Amino acid sequence: MILRRLREAVTTPWQRTLYIIFFAQLMTAVGFSSIFPFLPLYVKDLGAVSNLSIEFLAGLVFSAQAFTMMITAPIWGTLADRYGRKLMVQRAMFGGAVMLLLMAFARSAEELVIMRAIQGLITGSVAAASALVASVAPRERSGYAMGLLQVGLGAGIAFGPLIGGAIADELGYSAAFYVTAGLLFLSGILVLVGVEEEFVPAGALNGGVRSFMAQWRGVLNAPGVVMAYGMRFMNNLGRMMILPMVPLFIETLLRDVERINTFTGLVIGGGAASMTISAIYLGRLGDRIGHRRIIIVSMLMAAVLYVVHSFVLEGWQLLLLQTLAGITMGGILPAISALLTRYSQVGDEGAVFGLDSSVQAAARSVAPMLGAAVAVWFSLRATFVATAVLYLAAGALAAWRLPQPEGDRQLQAVESKIDDLK
Repeated sequence: MILRRLREAVTTPWQRTLYIIFFAQLMTAVGFSSIFPFLPLYVKDLGAVSNLSIEFLAGLVFSAQAFTMMITAPIWGTLADRYGRKLMVQRAMFGGAVMLLLMAFARSAEELVIMRAIQGLITGSVAAASALVASVAPRERSGYAMGLLQVGLGAGIAFGPLIGGAIADELGYSAAFYVTAGLLFLSGILVLVGVEEEFVPAGALNGGVRSFMAQWRGVLNAPGVVMAYGMRFMNNLGRMMILPMVPLFIETLLRDVERINTFTGLVIGGGAASMTISAIYLGRLGDRIGHRRIIIVSMLMAAVLYVVHSFVLEGWQLLLLQTLAGITMGGILPAISALLTRYSQVGDEGAVFGLDSSVQAAARSVAPMLGAAVAVWFSLRATFVATAVLYLAAGALAAWRLPQPEGDRQLQAVESKIDDLK
């Protein structure tokens, strides 16, 4: 029923693919994000069978998945350019469903870490979905398309923690993993049935099949790509430094800790909700005024907001600031994706977003341990100050070194001539 109405509502194939992937991304994000609020607490509940501390394992449960994804994501991305992006989306969603179901039966924190590492090897649905959409959407509409994908991701992250936190409080941690696995499986079915990909292998577009290394070198040598990846790394580093610390920080703010999972979900969901609302508007705005400008302003605003985070005394203050910070993420995330699309050549979308996923995973593998180190050596509040410094440096670097895509420069030149004639 949904697919039939969707086909009737839109006329172009790329729009149909975009909207179906949007719904699939929404459900996938709800599933994955539903476990985020309580993962450190789940680690604590499972307990350790080794001499490793719970704090270290809480960071490792995030880092292990990110580290293995960092290794395999470029390979999956290049395979997508050779064998089809739809196939890679299905692999990530069905594979994730199996692994998340198994996590409900973990017997120790160490087992959970191992399962998270395996999850990183076989998943990566966001990168796969981005590559598929980037390959079909017109490049002049890339900001809108990536913004809409970010809306699906943000809306899922907004509702997921609320759902997961409530389920964990009422039914236990395992039940949340059942829900996550079910949503990922349904997302895979939606893509399998709804998406019709007219796939052309990258070799047919770019003068023959290239080796993995040759294709990656071609992507990295394109002007602006390396700096865009730098922006992605710094943004993910800033976001993920504080994520494992948020539940622990909330414990110091709340008088009633019985509903900590629910409130943690509300805090994370508030930021995701505002990101969802802002992403589609700022994505379209970037198509008009340039995504580089959006990144610079959003990074600098994030720096200011995270400084203010360090002065929070009440739970509602943290909720408000996280919601405001989410608006800046709605500017940064789709803008970087749109720039990567415009910097690279047609046919390399899988490799571009596979490398992008690897960069993000690299940041996620380092960030939780870095955030934990700052919290241990200084304080939980110091993690917000460190994040602010990182965003300030990223904004300054973007203003200094991030190039403007050729299409944007040509558009500005035309607009300048029009202004001169007025």
